[in-house]
Amino acid sequence: MALDRATFGISEESLQYMVLEKTDMPEEFQGFQVVREGPLDNETMAQHGFQGNTPERFRTLGRVTGFMRELGETTNAVDGFNFLGATVAHLFDNPKTVTDWMHEVFIKDFEANVGESVGEDQQLISTKRLETSGFFDEAVALKVLQGGTSGLVSSTVLDFRVGRILGVAFVGTVGDHERLDLATQLAQSLEKQIVKVVLGAV
Repeated sequence: MALDRATFGISEESLQYMVLEKTDMPEEFQGFQVVREGPLDNETMAQHGFQGNTPERFRTLGRVTGFMRELGETTNAVDGFNFLGATVAHLFDNPKTVTDWMHEVFIKDFEANVGESVGEDQQLISTKRLETSGFFDEAVALKVLQGGTSGLVSSTVLDFRVGRILGVAFVGTVGDHERLDLATQLAQSLEKQIVKVVLGAV
């Protein structure tokens, strides 16, 4: 497809223009602040990923680099509150490696680590595959539940492909809650922005 081919003209520097600005995010996140943004190289991914991951593994799987932006609000930590919204754009060698990553890394790594410790004082309790729709190409989603001394936290994460680019939308919620509709809204806005950058409209 022409759009797939166009993604081969994308450089690492283009990724920062793909992730969403606060003004482009759903209304729910407009009062939030940027809590983290910047390049996301394979070393950083491995450091903050599951135990045993290495930069070499990610590079072998075709991942080049990425860029992320997270918006958060932590003062209202009541059950059901969506405290984090994030978008990430990852660059891969080719479209096939994006698909492989979605299934072999994103889905399988989460499912394989249920019951394991993640981060500080947190345990991965469960994962649930979610149905996705409305995307230009392939998309997959998970609801992830983790818990610790401070209680339960849910993540609804949606991955989608645009050529050799992997877009990721993430919603963090206090308690045991699925936010597929909101994650889809976030992901579809991200998809539009990625396409704009790929086609040179940004």
